[in-house]
Amino acid sequence: MRKVTLSILVEHPIVQKYVGRSGLEHAISVAEKAVEISGDYGVSPDLAAKAGLLHDIGHYEWYQNGEWDFETYKENDIHAIKGAARAHKLLVRLEESLPNAKEIALAILLHTDSYLPAGNLELHPLQKLVAVADTFDEEPNGGHHYRKIDFELAKQRIRKLDQKIDQMIRSDQSIEQLG
Repeated sequence: MRKVTLSILVEHPIVQKYVGRSGLEHAISVAEKAVEISGDYGVSPDLAAKAGLLHDIGHYEWYQNGEWDFETYKENDIHAIKGAARAHKLLVRLEESLPNAKEIALAILLHTDSYLPAGNLELHPLQKLVAVADTFDEEPNGGHHYRKIDFELAKQRIRKLDQKIDQMIRSDQSIEQLG
């Protein structure tokens, strides 16, 4: 049984504030995609969903004269660093297991290379998965961050995703018992 569900996360004031700021609809879409492809990466759908939902929790706004300044944002972006720390702190406070909280935080840290020096990093499967799921939902000029969703509809999608994850976990446990 999962102690920290997506439903718990989406109701939390920290998630509402910071994920809401970066686009709740986008976060849910990334979480859904992450669960969908989790088997391809050999990753727990629970970890995939949490990392997907929280991947942009470190975003902040770059406005100049009331207008979103996407170019300044891209040049100075460290949202993954801020997000990894914020997500880790939140997950630990909610009593997510410490290894899971760390793995999710590292996936958030490495879901984008916008601030990393040139070179190749060897990413772990969850880190790759979150980057792929995020890229799958991207729109030009950051448009994916501005899609709106009614909070009740968001909670419905999250509950449905929680149910799917629980079903996948039960199915995996049944397969392990047979093996």
